[in-house]
Amino acid sequence: MIFPFEKDLMTAPIDDAFIDRLKQIYAAMDQAYNRAAGHYEFVCDGCRDSCCRSRFYHHTIIEYDYLIEGLKTLNSEKREEVTSRALLVVDETARADKSATAERLMCPLNFDELCALYPYRPMICRLHGIPHELQKPGQNPVCGPGCGTFDRRRSRQDYFKFDRTPFYRDMAMLEQEVRQAMGTNEKIRMTVAEMILTAA
Repeated sequence: MIFPFEKDLMTAPIDDAFIDRLKQIYAAMDQAYNRAAGHYEFVCDGCRDSCCRSRFYHHTIIEYDYLIEGLKTLNSEKREEVTSRALLVVDETARADKSATAERLMCPLNFDELCALYPYRPMICRLHGIPHELQKPGQNPVCGPGCGTFDRRRSRQDYFKFDRTPFYRDMAMLEQEVRQAMGTNEKIRMTVAEMILTAA
């Protein structure tokens, strides 16, 4: 396996204070998402478009570390199955990319439409699905749509403000501090499946 960053980063300890701050950011995300979803009376209950089939890339060491900590909470049998699934997803993705075909492969953590590591899921898994906005300095807000299922069910309702900006900002600040503490500028661009395989 070729690691997309220095392998030493995998074992470098991250201060518990950073993890506590990450949990606080995640809790704020979940609260804001739930308020907006509640306004729309939108419930993510599994669908043919499942966002768990989307290829999301994750870029933070702190989220990588937290996901791997979550992976360690699984029993050996479950973890082995998750690792096997991750290997299949990575291999199939590579084949699809080589042949320039579109593939929507299920996340290896999805079991019967539920995430096996739900409390540990990364930021985009928490924010995806409902209309949102992002405020860049000196610019008008950039608005994004909900997922396909949201659009089919609830798109005619008035927009409920769901601003991702403070979460992106807080995550960026936390990540910067983590990197400074670790003394690294290594870039990460990994799917959940790739993250899982680094811990195999």
